[in-house]
Amino acid sequence: MPPETANTQEVHELDVRGMRKPDKHPTIFATYAALPVNGAFVLVNDHDPQHLREEFEADHPASYGWEYLTREPRNWRIKITKLASTPLPRVLVDTTTITADPATADVTGAAWKLQIRERDLDSNIIALPPGGTIDSHAGPDLDVLVHVLAGSGRLVTELHTIDLTPGVLLWLPRRSRRQVSAGDHGLRYLTVHQRREALVLDTSRAREPR
Repeated sequence: MPPETANTQEVHELDVRGMRKPDKHPTIFATYAALPVNGAFVLVNDHDPQHLREEFEADHPASYGWEYLTREPRNWRIKITKLASTPLPRVLVDTTTITADPATADVTGAAWKLQIRERDLDSNIIALPPGGTIDSHAGPDLDVLVHVLAGSGRLVTELHTIDLTPGVLLWLPRRSRRQVSAGDHGLRYLTVHQRREALVLDTSRAREPR
């Protein structure tokens, strides 16, 4: 039997029209994860699942196929194909384009966050304004890697002070005490650590990443 015929016969339909809304996307992604490379299924939905496609673009860019088969009221059929065994390596952001302007940061001080849903790591770019500080505190129960991108500042430990300049790569051992202050031109740095649900700290003008 020709391979094309075999692949066509293996494509099955996943009709989510009768599912509870909270169950739809997890079921779709579980179905996709179970596919072999070049395997596919036909999603049947009652509307154009644009938000679902945004999630595919975020988690599986360039590694999946999306083909509309039917576009009718309450009968949207999309063939979704798995083109690679895993999500592909890709560029997430050009850190030179992220401004240190505090107006671009959220309430945690993060100017950028790793948003991929299925991940083992968390990563943030923290932007402190000139003179901004993160008050002295004991770090979380996990190690944090910090890479200084721009600006300047100081990190105060229990026993000494470390100057923060572009290019400095810091290791913050779990539960170690630290205080961060930005220099006259602000401070911007990248953090990487094991993923956890939340990180609550006592800070002044910014907080460390969640």
